This record gives sequence, C-alpha cells and structure tokens, in this order.
Amino acid sequence: MPRFKTIFSLISLLVVIGLVGACGDKNSAAKAEKKAAAATKSKNPDTYVHVTISDVDSLDPAWSYDTQSHMIIENIYDYLVTYKGGSVNDLEARISNKVPSQENGLLSEDGLTYTFPIRKGVKFHKGGEVTPNDVAYSLQRFMLFDRAGGPSSLLLEPITGLTTTRSKDGKPLDEAYTKVMAAVTVDGDYVVLKIHKPFSPILSILASWAPIISKEWAAAHNAWDGTKENWKKHNNPDKTAEGFHDQENGTGPFMLDRWDKKTKETVLARFDDYWRGPAKLKRAHIKSVDEFQTRKLMLAAGDADSIYADYLQQPLLKNLPGVELIDDLPRIDMNPAIFFVFKIETKGNPNVGSGKLDGKGIPANFFADINVRKGFASAFDYEGFIKDVNRGKGTRAQSFIPKGLFGYNADQAAYPYDIDAAEAFFKKAHGGVLWKKGFKFTLAYNAGNQPREVIANMIKRAVESINPKFQIDTRPIQWSTYLDLSNKSKLPMFILGWAPDYPDPHNFAFPYMHSDGNYPRLQRYKNAEADKLVTAAMTERDLEKRKAMYFRLQEIAYEDVPTLFVLNSVLYRTQRTWVKGYTYNPIHPDAPYSCPLYYLSKE
Repeated sequence: MPRFKTIFSLISLLVVIGLVGACGDKNSAAKAEKKAAAATKSKNPDTYVHVTISDVDSLDPAWSYDTQSHMIIENIYDYLVTYKGGSVNDLEARISNKVPSQENGLLSEDGLTYTFPIRKGVKFHKGGEVTPNDVAYSLQRFMLFDRAGGPSSLLLEPITGLTTTRSKDGKPLDEAYTKVMAAVTVDGDYVVLKIHKPFSPILSILASWAPIISKEWAAAHNAWDGTKENWKKHNNPDKTAEGFHDQENGTGPFMLDRWDKKTKETVLARFDDYWRGPAKLKRAHIKSVDEFQTRKLMLAAGDADSIYADYLQQPLLKNLPGVELIDDLPRIDMNPAIFFVFKIETKGNPNVGSGKLDGKGIPANFFADINVRKGFASAFDYEGFIKDVNRGKGTRAQSFIPKGLFGYNADQAAYPYDIDAAEAFFKKAHGGVLWKKGFKFTLAYNAGNQPREVIANMIKRAVESINPKFQIDTRPIQWSTYLDLSNKSKLPMFILGWAPDYPDPHNFAFPYMHSDGNYPRLQRYKNAEADKLVTAAMTERDLEKRKAMYFRLQEIAYEDVPTLFVLNSVLYRTQRTWVKGYTYNPIHPDAPYSCPLYYLSKE
C-alpha cells in the first residue's frame, strides 16, 4: 500500500488540527504573538511551570508505575541513593550516608548483603526525623503492597526470589511476609538488606524506587502499620484506599501543596527545611493540557517554562523567540509499543462491541489467535512511522530490548510491513470465520499524544483497507482513565511504552515477557519458557550465557507476537531560555520533558 495514503494524509490532518486555533481567530492569534514577543523576561522567577499531556494517577510510591506520577514523587521524596547528574551508572548518597560498595565495607564479598548507614537529621515534611525503622518500613511496604501490575516486583524479585506476594488464587502468601521481613532489618543506625542472589543493579533500583516514608504517619493514614497481623489487609489494595494516594509526608525538596484532579494540575511548594538546603525555586506547577496549540501559546507567552512536544510538533516550535529545543537526546526506552490482549474483559465493555465474532464486535479470545496478531503485525508501516511521524529520528526496534543495551540482538527477525501477508494471516484467523464475518472494536490512545493517535489511525486505515468488513474505531482517553482500563484488560489493543526503571535488560524482559510482569499480566499472556528464561537471566553471572538467554527471549517475542515494538527513540526538550540547571538523564521519569526540580532556577 502506498505510504502517502496511510500516513501523509494523517499527518496533514493533525497539522491542520494543530493550526486551527491559530488560524481560526486572527485577532486572538495576533494578540498571542504580540504577547509572546513581550515575554522576554520570566514573569515569576521563583515559580516553574511545566505543561504536559498526562495527569497524575496516584502519589503513592508503592502504587505509581507511570512516568507522570513518578515525576511528582521524585520531587517530594528522597531515596537511599540516587543517580549522579546525567550518569546512568554513577550513584551518590541520599538518605544513606554512603553508597554501599566492597571498597567501603558496606557490601559483602559474596554480593548478597548491603549495609546502609542512615543519615541523621533528615526531616519529614510534616514533622519528625527519619529513623532506620522508617527506612526499613519503606522497603518492606514497597514489596508487600504489591498491587497488581505495580512496581513491587522490582525489589521483591531480586531480594526474595519471588515475583509476586500472592498464590495463583490471589491469596497473600505467608512465605512472602517472612522473606521480606528477614531480608530487611535494622541494626542500630544501619539498615541491612540481604538479597536472594547477587544482582548488581539492585542499587540502581533503589535510586529510583521505594523512597523513604514515615512509618508513624503511614499507620495514621490508613496504610499498613508494619505488623504481621495486618499486612494482608494492605496487600494489593484499591488505588485510593490509603492516605498516600493523594497525600504525602516525604523528605524531598518539595512538598505537595495541592493536587486538583478536575483541572489536572499539581502544585508543589519548596520545603525550606530540606536537609541539603532549600531549592532555588519556591513553587512548581505541573499542568496537563491535551491541546498542543494551547501548550505552545503558553510557552510563547511565558506562561509555561517547559512543555511536552513530540516530533510532529517540532517544526511549529522552531524559531520561537526565547525558546530553545535540546534535540537528539538518546533514550534507552521502548516507546511506543502496541499490545494485544489475549483474553479481553468483555463484560460491560463498549470497546468490544457485541462481544462476539459476528461483524459487530470481537470475542474475549480475539487476539488469542496468533494469525490475528501476525495480521496486525504485518499491517503496520514501521519505517513509515519513523520517517514521516518521527521525522526520521530513531530506528526500527527489533524487539523489547532497546538498541545499545546489553542483550540487544541487531539480527533479530521482525515482521515487515506487508499488506499481502497481513491478508493471508487474516484469512486463516479463527478458522476463516474472521474473514467471512469481519469484526469491530475500539482502539484507544491517551489523549494529547499525537504519535499514538497516528499509530491508532495508521492501523485503522491499513486493516480496514484489507477487508470492508473490518472496522476499527479510534478515540482518545484521559491518561489516568486509560491506565485504569488497560489494568482491567478492557482495551483490546493498547499503545503504551516502557521507560527504564534501571539500565539492565531484565527491566525490559520482565515487564514485557514474564507472565507476572506489568504488561503480560494486562495482556493475559503467558509462555512457560519465557518465564523460566527471564528468571534465570536475571542472576546469570556468565555474560555470554546471559546474552544467549536474552536472544532466545527475543525469538519468543517474535514467535508469539504478544506485542509490536516500533522504535528505538531519541527525544528533545522544549524550554524557555531563562530556565537554568537542566541536566538530562534518561533514567529520570518522563525525561527529557521533566526532571528533578531541585537544580532548576530561572533568570
């Protein structure tokens, strides 16, 4: 199929939509340009405003597993250790006085025991000082909370050897509590962590996860009280069940002033008693605005200091007075990716139409047929997306491990864009019934994300061109709602991505390929060989053997087609030139759009 029919017209439509606000009202546009020209100095040098497209899902560090929520958490809490500047390898101390190593005697020779000397005099936002018991509780709660699809496995697996705290029937395991409590203990002014097997990335995980919270405050705000008797009541709770969902008591440089869910705005205030000294900024506003034209005008007028913008929008930002674009920032993520749900939750789900393979909907097992998945895999123009939507930035992803990371296989087979092959696969799917009856479902994307909107419509146009009985509706959904629906397996297909929690291939293998991982759990996908390989590769110390395991996992991803991997990406940041102190680190949540606010200032 000619590329211009599937992509060029979509881009043209999006450009028209993006410009309509500027062209529809000439007087308004003229006023905005005049206002922008005057915006040569920061209106409020003490307040930083970032405008993005995503709203916050939860402020609970044990629940949050999306970049927008995590970005807020990063600025109101402290971790035991953290990344140094723009490095993804070098760490520096935070709540721990030192970064454990064998050289300083805080890491055992067998690589299993880490000892953290806890810093004294660190104050919580709402009173009291951090104790070793608070630190131990923070790690314990992070693991035992273990909400479905959440981040707990990041620590739970390497520390205890368990991928989940629950049995197959969903009941909390006593074994999990015993192992967690034995692994994290207090010894005077130290917290001692004993891990299941040697796993060198463990400190990198602690640099981004399980920030330090107050045990006393937690117990007073409906969270686990730290006792054996009550932990099961707080295992896999509802999102809003505990006080951490929309409140905080961290030790970070900023405090939560307010989170307005209706206006999708989060306001942070400087914590003047921060142990490293107060931040240069007094306040920070993080706003969610879906419409690019509004974000652009806010930036140009000086009402925003930085905004989210993708490569489709880059030409409209170049040459704006007082605005700089920091481009070609390398990523180690896998974004975007297109996911198939093998067993869709059809009850009360308008996204599946009739819920049957009758031309008016799809059944729960629609994507369980591998020929359906291969059909969709062959109907997507990967290179066209990179060339025309991403403006030639980045390369085609071969599988779930990003280019440049250990375990990446440059020779891994990938499905080419081939409409004839797609048609052949669809004709075989569901014993020929799919081709005869057709289907109809909704392919949603998160509102404001134009590349994902283009992906959804590229899929729609390509697949619908193969058979007039194939119908795909596309629609935008607010970010937090989109996450809720995907968590409930109510989106037949969904478009998301994976930003690194730490720079190691296990952090991509587990969420993409292990049945207890973030995405396979939502997709209801399980491959027994993949599960074993993911677990074995995590702690394999022979690099050649470990690489071979990851190569085989990428072959399984190709054979089973649970997910389509699109892009090895680079990104860019858009900010006013008066913003100072920005350092890019691809590990920071929502980088390069967001960053730790402590270092920022405005001229």
